[in-house]
Amino acid sequence: MSRKYFGTDGIRGRANSAALTPVIAMRAGMAAGRIFTRGEHRHRVVIGKDTRLSGYMIESALVAGFTSVGMDVFQFGPLPTPAVAMLTRTLRADMGVMITASHNQYQDNGIKFFGPDGRKLSDEHEAAIEALMDNGLEHGLATSPKLGRAKRIDDAQARYIEFVKRTFPADLTLEGMRIVIDCANGAAYKVAPAILWELGAEIVTMGVAPDGFNINSDCGSTVPEMMADKVREVRADFGIALDGDADRVVMSDERGRIIDGDQVLALLGDSWQKRGRLKGGGVVGTVMSNAGLERYLKGLDLKLARAAVGDRYVIEQMQKGGFNIGGEQSGHVVLSDFSPTGDGMIAALQVLAVLATQGKPASEAAHRFEPLPQVLESVRFQKGSPLTHARVTESIKAGEARLNGSGRLLVRKSGTEPVIRVMAEGDDEALVRQVVGDVVSAIQEFAA
Repeated sequence: MSRKYFGTDGIRGRANSAALTPVIAMRAGMAAGRIFTRGEHRHRVVIGKDTRLSGYMIESALVAGFTSVGMDVFQFGPLPTPAVAMLTRTLRADMGVMITASHNQYQDNGIKFFGPDGRKLSDEHEAAIEALMDNGLEHGLATSPKLGRAKRIDDAQARYIEFVKRTFPADLTLEGMRIVIDCANGAAYKVAPAILWELGAEIVTMGVAPDGFNINSDCGSTVPEMMADKVREVRADFGIALDGDADRVVMSDERGRIIDGDQVLALLGDSWQKRGRLKGGGVVGTVMSNAGLERYLKGLDLKLARAAVGDRYVIEQMQKGGFNIGGEQSGHVVLSDFSPTGDGMIAALQVLAVLATQGKPASEAAHRFEPLPQVLESVRFQKGSPLTHARVTESIKAGEARLNGSGRLLVRKSGTEPVIRVMAEGDDEALVRQVVGDVVSAIQEFAA
């Protein structure tokens, strides 16, 4: 389906450029407000954002759009994406909005929409919003007495903190644990440290001084090595690195060894299965999930259901197969018993709960399998589609043939930025690296 505004995770692009201007944001608010105005009650929408400078501009434009079609707007200020999803439900809002570009740098921004159930919108709803954005908005304007109102909600952070704390077992505590928490100078810079401290942990903070420009800059889940280095430096027991909107998390054991989303799926899948809590007979991963995870789960008589890359597709597969654990290697972990979307802090607390229950350090408990050698490289392109060139397609076919029976090759275009990702894995690391290098070289010829 061809899209003009929406990608795989809402509307996203360079802020104040053709991809995401105040006009686009306002029209998106008007269109979404029209579609989710149903019945005669006073309709409301909740809006959260991360810490990017452009968030002020986009928020104001969205407020103008929603109020112009008669929706009341509740503004939360900086708050994680999963908090917005949760508060959409608990405040009985007709829809929710998060202003964020997730793990991207500050120059980008985006708009994520949630339905009244706190779930991301379907393709059909997004298509309807797009169609209305470009045609017919003037017919849905509210009359003067029915214009919407906007107000700030001061207790949104406290509501989310208490919600997340309740997902941690009441009979457990984090007392005696020193935890490094890297908030990526993003949306969770206040709430994440508070959650850990109130549960008893001694905390060492990183990425908690946002200035509008430093979100995801040499910090957070995209560069978890910074967090891991701090874990070793301060001799912490555990490390947590969130991304800019805190729906993604990468962790570290006390030795500074990274715990990615695949390891989290393995740990929680095994733990929840033993406790009789796991649903669906396995977990949901993506086409990027390491084959080592699949082999590990098979040894437990559990299955790995693979979805397309993107947390919305993971969630769709979870709903389809009745699973309650799903996620991506990059750190989106969805635990549907608690939240309808990925939540970095909830995922981290569930891992910590397993460690506390078993009384083992993370280096022993949280590394469940040895991943197959996997190489991932990204190629940024300027225009067009390099993947359509014969030289590129021939290189991909050749790589697949070389890995046949011993590994796999995946080449895909990102849905959130102009990047092509090339991933290969297999038992022979040298071969895997060679295959990726050949494909990347072919793509680079047409990327400029």
